[in-house]
Amino acid sequence: MDAQPADGRTARSLATRARIARAATRLFTTDGYAATSITSVAKEAGVAAQTVYNTCGTKAGLLKEALDQAVAGDAEPVATLDRPWVREALSAEDPHELIRLQVRGTAQVMARVAALIEVLRGAAASDPELAALWRINTEQRRTVHTVFAQTLSDRGTLRPNLSPEEAADTLLGLLSPELYTLYTAQLGWSPERWTQWAADAVTRQLLEG
Repeated sequence: MDAQPADGRTARSLATRARIARAATRLFTTDGYAATSITSVAKEAGVAAQTVYNTCGTKAGLLKEALDQAVAGDAEPVATLDRPWVREALSAEDPHELIRLQVRGTAQVMARVAALIEVLRGAAASDPELAALWRINTEQRRTVHTVFAQTLSDRGTLRPNLSPEEAADTLLGLLSPELYTLYTAQLGWSPERWTQWAADAVTRQLLEG
């Protein structure tokens, strides 16, 4: 008897979190981290400031929430490695197809998250809490890349003498938000052009022949 109301509350809670994250993303990326306040995000999201505090805690927590949802594409508590696009890529038997799907999925994530990561990178220099968040974000991305690199290694498809660790480092660099921002925001490449370039670059660096 209680399941339906609980499900309803959960759905409303997720919808509120998503609305807060969207508002925070817009304000952080247009006004900057320093100029954005909890109050302004609450007003943008159409909720009380206390709701934002209850949901995210601090402004740094608000940026983390916005980043997490941008990476995921929604407010559902599902880890990146459990996302359908990752599972599809890792299940591809052809290593070229695996890389193509990995880069395509990464490009979709970057389209949502790259501008926010630029906000985080700029603010981390003067805020220890955000500096820690920056390190965690980098470590999380490397963890995902390590799974892909290890999969290619286990199948014997990495270039000779290329370790899974070095392959993961290569992926971390080539598929970084910094490079995505450089090519798309500063050099004017379309996301599709970056995706094709990145897939080709990763293939050349990781696979034999």
